Amino acid sequence: MQVTLRSIEQAASRIADDVVRTPTLRSRTLSAMTGAEVHVKFENLQFTGSFKDRGSANHLRTLARADASRGVVTLSAGNHAQGVAYHAGRMGIDATIVMPASAPFTKVVNTRALGANVEQFGATFAEAGQRMAELREEKGYHFLPPFNDVAVIAGQGTVALEMLADAPDLDVLLVPIGGGGLIAGMAVAARSIAPSIEIIGVQSMAYPTVARERSTLVEPTGVKETLADGIAVKQPGDLTLPIIDKLVDDVVVVSEESIERAITLYLEVEKTVAEGAGAVALAAVLEQSGRFSGRRVGLVLSGGNIDSRLLASVLMRGLVRTDRVTTLRVTVGDVPGQLAPVVGTIASLGANVVEIDHGRVDPMMARNVNIDIVIETRDSDHRNEVVAALRHESYEVALLD
Repeated sequence: MQVTLRSIEQAASRIADDVVRTPTLRSRTLSAMTGAEVHVKFENLQFTGSFKDRGSANHLRTLARADASRGVVTLSAGNHAQGVAYHAGRMGIDATIVMPASAPFTKVVNTRALGANVEQFGATFAEAGQRMAELREEKGYHFLPPFNDVAVIAGQGTVALEMLADAPDLDVLLVPIGGGGLIAGMAVAARSIAPSIEIIGVQSMAYPTVARERSTLVEPTGVKETLADGIAVKQPGDLTLPIIDKLVDDVVVVSEESIERAITLYLEVEKTVAEGAGAVALAAVLEQSGRFSGRRVGLVLSGGNIDSRLLASVLMRGLVRTDRVTTLRVTVGDVPGQLAPVVGTIASLGANVVEIDHGRVDPMMARNVNIDIVIETRDSDHRNEVVAALRHESYEVALLD
């Protein structure tokens, strides 16, 4: 059985009451920033926070009664797990999810809350996969693949049906690639509806599996950690890869810094939360703005399930990177009353003091003291204005960030 436009249209009808028809909206601000006409598909607004609801629901809806009665098992770091847990629960099907010990806390907690039996096992996907295979053999569970499955691919392809209905004149689609289920399904649908549309897959530098096969990117990057854990897949499926090879025009990789910047922009500009994998399409436009300038670009924000602690770290690094949070080291005499005028100068310029730390342990500074002051400013010009004012007051100032 092959994935076709017809099978994707049937999936759309089958799961219409199971999933959210998420909006595709033009972003005026992102368009102005990038020079492209940017349209964003907000799949983070699905009930479980990602596009994975679609493929999971379609597979479950096509199960024979005998298979459904056995219960299902799958392997996932999080989004597929939540999709399976949610829709299996709604349909009265028992679900067991095996997750590696490294799976994000948010996704583990949410999967359990949705009613699935969650077993965390092993440090790697390979070890978790072995445990999943054991459970499947022991319990007779039906396996619901995360991406390498015709019904799952067709379900994910419904994203493209909706995007091209809402924004029919798109010139290019940028889609995250992990195992390839999303881009394979979308490519089948998009190529059938709009044959001339350019389809570009996006991967992180840490896991450029498809990009390496299709281009001169042949050497491992050496990076293992990535914010885009949802697409940290070592090998695409034997069903998805041929579709990608046939229908996808290009595959690009993006840096961790660009992924962080994209997460920050989604929150600050669109007031929406994107996980790392969900932000890679925007990251590609940020990195290659010249390539997309003047074009109508569709971005898939594929998911928004990111740990709060990780999101906080990303946002703080974004503030530092854009000079809105800076640590100043100000050297003053080690006598009473020296801190107040420093803080007064900062406050007089409208900057905010976030944190202060006195350093009195330097044996080379018998008569002076270093005061590290974390300040919040509007931008780099405002930060520079504060520094200039302090130096005008004869303080020695160094920027630590």
